[in-house]
Amino acid sequence: MQRCVIFGAAPVENYGRIEKYLRPDDYIIACDGGLSHLEKLGLKADLITGDFDSHEKPDEGNIIVLPREKDDTDTFYAAKEALKRGFTDFLLTGMTGARIDHTLANLSLLMYLAEHGAKALILDDWSEISVISDGTFYVEDSFSYFSLITPHEKTENVTIRNAKFPLTDGTIKDTYQYAVSNEVLPGETAEISLKNGKLILIKVF
Repeated sequence: MQRCVIFGAAPVENYGRIEKYLRPDDYIIACDGGLSHLEKLGLKADLITGDFDSHEKPDEGNIIVLPREKDDTDTFYAAKEALKRGFTDFLLTGMTGARIDHTLANLSLLMYLAEHGAKALILDDWSEISVISDGTFYVEDSFSYFSLITPHEKTENVTIRNAKFPLTDGTIKDTYQYAVSNEVLPGETAEISLKNGKLILIKVF
């Protein structure tokens, strides 16, 4: 099935990187101020959502106008709508920036999508951000650093191989996020595995 790409309103500088990640058949949702990114990329939205407090409401298009007083952010609403429409693969951009509250909310959106069986990736100017759970995951040595953050009280049985700072059956706690700024060994691919819980994996370009 098509992948759903959601554009939020957070600042973006490296549009060339976004272009490399886009696919011709992506279903694109613009959330309010996210429309400005589409304008710079020369793209059209398949769906536009928002309360239009950060961008003028377009005169035409497939638009869902949201009230300004609501529980869901524009981005969260867009993701829920995409799930209703059957999407299970997401690329999210324009999600991180100076507004730390929105950044944290969008990280929780990754958790929400994972809990609903969807694959999701946040792309920004500095990194790829995803949620990983049971299984083995990989980081190529093309990335400068990678970090693991637990969104839970603790995540146990974490193992890291082929990295500068290896780990065997470790526990990462919300009060001690020590798995930050690790490095893949040159010419290797780092392997991350865990048996219980979830981790936020940040691959830094």
